[in-house]
Amino acid sequence: MTKDPSVLLENARAARRDNRPSDARRDYTLAIELTRQTGDQRELVTALKGLAQIERDSGAPAVAIALYEEAAAICRGLDDRSALAHTIRHIGDIHQDNGRLDLARPCYEEALSLYRTLNDCPTLDLANALRPMALLLEKCGEIDAAQNHWQEAKDLYAVVGVSAGVTECSKHLGNLMM
Repeated sequence: MTKDPSVLLENARAARRDNRPSDARRDYTLAIELTRQTGDQRELVTALKGLAQIERDSGAPAVAIALYEEAAAICRGLDDRSALAHTIRHIGDIHQDNGRLDLARPCYEEALSLYRTLNDCPTLDLANALRPMALLLEKCGEIDAAQNHWQEAKDLYAVVGVSAGVTECSKHLGNLMM
């Protein structure tokens, strides 16, 4: 077994792509242990987020949130707004998936605020943050705000050529206009 966190992270990503969650969990866990020893905070964030996604996929939302929250705290310390926004959005997604809209909303609000302050914010990242906020607003009956978020997400998905995103946004917009 390798002692190089970078190799472990790549192996974990490959295992996740190949639908081998046990192998991914093992490699992310080892990478976390090693990066805690070496002090490489960026690789630690990557490992924590990777393991969090494995835990989320396996039906352990509380474990996933704890891992994402640790990653978010590190991102705050690194002043990495992009990684922080991405991490917080995932926390919001888990809360929303579990019906905790009151906890999801501030996560999405912060993620969107962070993305909007980035000079080089990837268009897809912003669209992917707008989408769950639009869902939340729709669930809360805030129709005008939901429509605005769906429209902005649709426009951004169109720019990057994500037709599934455009289709989903169009469907929601159509439903809200009825």
